[in-house]
Amino acid sequence: MPDKIRGFSPVFDENSRVLILGSFPSVKSRRISFYYGNKQNRFWPMLERYFGESAGLDAAQRKAFVLRHGIALWDIVVACTIQGSADASIRDAELADLDEVLRAAPIRRILLNGGTAYSLFCRRYEDIPIPYQKLPSTSPANPRYREDAWSEALDLIFS
Repeated sequence: MPDKIRGFSPVFDENSRVLILGSFPSVKSRRISFYYGNKQNRFWPMLERYFGESAGLDAAQRKAFVLRHGIALWDIVVACTIQGSADASIRDAELADLDEVLRAAPIRRILLNGGTAYSLFCRRYEDIPIPYQKLPSTSPANPRYREDAWSEALDLIFS
């Protein structure tokens, strides 16, 4: 059995109003040590269109972008064994302790980026008193991605 790989620390501050949870960082994300590092992933372009500004290209710029817009980022899996980037290969998952973020930030909604993030989240947090929503994965491997679903979910927080 391969060694467990650890994900990233959460990105949030006292102004974060929405928590976006992915499943676990892809190989390309792990290579750059920041969320949604695959250039084919639709996450950053989707947020840029929604907010009408560039998120930048490096981790520091992207971190500043999400914090400026009241967004917290994390993954529901903080450590696991995984083959490549395939969510289906996640084994021995350690799930995030969301209290770390929820105690410090006024999170009003949790958005789950894809089915794996949603199902793992529900395993532990199904009864959480914060509204949560499954959204189509922004992964380039997802042919059913719908940007309008993300826009509608973000409108519930930001409009």
